[in-house]
Amino acid sequence: MVKSMTGFGRYETEGCDYKISVEIKSVNHRYCDLSVKQPKKFSVFENDIRNIVKQYAARGKIDIFISYDDYSASSSSVRYNNSVAKGYMEAIKQASEEFGIEECLTASMLARFPEVITLEDASKDASGEFDIVQDAVHKACQRFVETREREGADLHSDIKAKLEGIKELTGQIEERSPQIVAEYRQKIMDKVAELTSDTKIDEGVLATEIIIFADKICVDEETVRLRSHITNMENTLSKGEPAGRKLDFIAQEMNREANTILSKANDASLSGMAIDLKTGIEKIREQIQNIE
Repeated sequence: MVKSMTGFGRYETEGCDYKISVEIKSVNHRYCDLSVKQPKKFSVFENDIRNIVKQYAARGKIDIFISYDDYSASSSSVRYNNSVAKGYMEAIKQASEEFGIEECLTASMLARFPEVITLEDASKDASGEFDIVQDAVHKACQRFVETREREGADLHSDIKAKLEGIKELTGQIEERSPQIVAEYRQKIMDKVAELTSDTKIDEGVLATEIIIFADKICVDEETVRLRSHITNMENTLSKGEPAGRKLDFIAQEMNREANTILSKANDASLSGMAIDLKTGIEKIREQIQNIE
């Protein structure tokens, strides 16, 4: 199934003294760009979390948010850092002696200096909670993939409908192209008759002129390749594997054929069809940018 690169998934799990929440969201990106934001105690799990998410997504700018609420009675403790305080005291004493100023430092003032007194997490070792975190990430990823698949199904349907429009335009171009040659032949005959008042025209010269003209405006090769690209895109969409980059390449090739058709068109009707063709292909390319 085709997947969109935008998605969202959330999962929460609670125990007697904790709650863990995992939230995953993504937007379009050329590659798989993962960002993990989590409590310090879970930082040892980051590589494992990244590997889990990569099992569910191949492309996109993906942000993973993990929050942890600890309901236990003693989850933090105050620590006095003696070596840091001693360093501040020695620096202050040295400054007092050097500049001849009085030391006016109290214990409460010293405690306000950075890192003298710190609040540390005194909760249990996080390694014992890895299974819980891992399970929560898996379940959030499953919900995340579900939203990607739902949007991907909509993209698939929209692109298929637009491809049908491209097929119809291609058929109209194939039908119109020979008519232009016939009209050109009649135009030459009418012009010669008008200038010479003679309805007899050298058929050899006329045939040569028509062949040269037909060769200049012939778009048979372009329409054949265009139909081949359409079939290739339909087959790629039906496989359901991550194929956003391949689809984008096919769309570029389709656009190349449309450009050639437009450059060969010397008829207002055919030019209009070619412009509509390019517009339809561009709309398909815009949708493909959202596919994983």
